[in-house]
Amino acid sequence: MENAEAVLLNATIIGVGATAVMDLWAVLQKRGFGIPSLDYRLVGRWLGHIPSGRVHHDNIFAAPPVWGERLLGWAAHYAIGVAFAGLLLWVWGLEWAHAPGLPPALIVGVTTVAAPFLVLQPALGMGFAASRTPRPNAARLKSVFTHLCFGLGLYLAAEARLLFVGG
Repeated sequence: MENAEAVLLNATIIGVGATAVMDLWAVLQKRGFGIPSLDYRLVGRWLGHIPSGRVHHDNIFAAPPVWGERLLGWAAHYAIGVAFAGLLLWVWGLEWAHAPGLPPALIVGVTTVAAPFLVLQPALGMGFAASRTPRPNAARLKSVFTHLCFGLGLYLAAEARLLFVGG
């Protein structure tokens, strides 16, 4: 039980930190280059429609808003980051959190791009791997870089955890 608690605690710290790094990257892209990021309100809208049986939307912008969609979307965004950090710890072990290495973090980061390509983008009406967006290749490249940034964030958050909390 103690090991499960340690994994959950480390996944939470590392996942929240990595997601925050990814969000900082999105802010830099928007302010520095005018590149908009995903509006997590739309993720909340999508999630809010699932209980009524609506999993796929032709255009999430046309779907009726749901109560609390912004908070729901942001909460899901960070919960998914924690889950992906848990995936890293499941594959590489809790030992990775005590001696983080960059390659495993980047591997997990780039692997997680499957989630938007295969689940989120199709469900929001953007098509498989953003195929129904105005500039699919640009959207794909942005997703890959964003998830690589998340991977870098996994590493940086694990190193920060060591610095502030210890081994």
